[in-house]
Amino acid sequence: MEGLVVANFWKDKRVLLTGHTGFKGCWMALWLHQMGAEVFGYSLEPEYEPCFFDQLGLDQRIHHQIGDIRNAEKLADYVKTCKADFVFHLAAQSLVLRSYEQTLETWNTNVMGTAHLLEAIRSVDHACTVVVVTTDKVYQNNEWEHAYRETDRLGGVDPYSASKAGTELVVQSYMSLFKQEGCPVLIASARAGNVIGGGDWCENRLLPDIARALMQEASIETRNPGAVRPWQHVLEPLSGYMLLAEKLSGNTDFATAFNFGPSANDNRTVEDVIQQALKTWPGVYHSNVDKTAPHEAGLLKLTIDKARSQLGWQPKWDFDVAVSKTMEWYKSVYEGRCPLSITQEQIKAYEAA
Repeated sequence: MEGLVVANFWKDKRVLLTGHTGFKGCWMALWLHQMGAEVFGYSLEPEYEPCFFDQLGLDQRIHHQIGDIRNAEKLADYVKTCKADFVFHLAAQSLVLRSYEQTLETWNTNVMGTAHLLEAIRSVDHACTVVVVTTDKVYQNNEWEHAYRETDRLGGVDPYSASKAGTELVVQSYMSLFKQEGCPVLIASARAGNVIGGGDWCENRLLPDIARALMQEASIETRNPGAVRPWQHVLEPLSGYMLLAEKLSGNTDFATAFNFGPSANDNRTVEDVIQQALKTWPGVYHSNVDKTAPHEAGLLKLTIDKARSQLGWQPKWDFDVAVSKTMEWYKSVYEGRCPLSITQEQIKAYEAA
């Protein structure tokens, strides 16, 4: 059906997934595996405890390679080994606050790491489709009401946003280079909003912070309760990435950038997220504006008109469902349910939505 990921399409496809031990990477690796793809993962060691990668038992389901995309030689060797039909590049330093503390690491990982991957892919001798995942924060943020379009100016104040805008320039450069050289590789970039879902244990992220506070019976605190973001469940952009890859395969019309975000009325404040989360898992919340925190955008919205019109993609789960599903995952796991089972159940529910 138009606008839906086709499970049979992915059966027996060889898929290289960078960042497969991260939050989004784990969901994507499991979903691709369940659709019959042969998944090759390349990533750093899982960083957080609990470890979502281990909770899902992914080392028993996919080809699991620990590696750093900043190591060009080792990455190139693995790309040759995989002989992938499709590549999803998710590996990144993805935390805004950490980018202030580890600025050079952020630039090296997000910009040079992407360049290393595309340079390695440059030597493949077979048709290959690549989707490079960036972020909604690649746009020069003017704190305006209108939602950002794919043609709006790239930019960034914080090191994370700026490095991801740089990633987009790397992608554009290699798009042109591959076309000039007749390389059998097609590339697109995917820009997603604030992604939520169970299994995210990262530091300084809203939903994991809420879940940790509730598990400890502590008060929920927040730095910027009025900040507006395009919140969406993790399965939404992942379905967009895969649908984009399906359309892009052999078709240069889709070798461009696409936004993946929620519907316009699901751009909500941080406080809205907290209040919705407490409907699923009651607790205590205190608003606490931190005026000393490093700069983060206050207002950020995406338009997904291009994905709707050209890919037939649109969100399935609205804001309330996305937050509720996320909190159900954390609450269920806290109460002793198997993380793999609840993750598989949510993938099935999303497919059936």
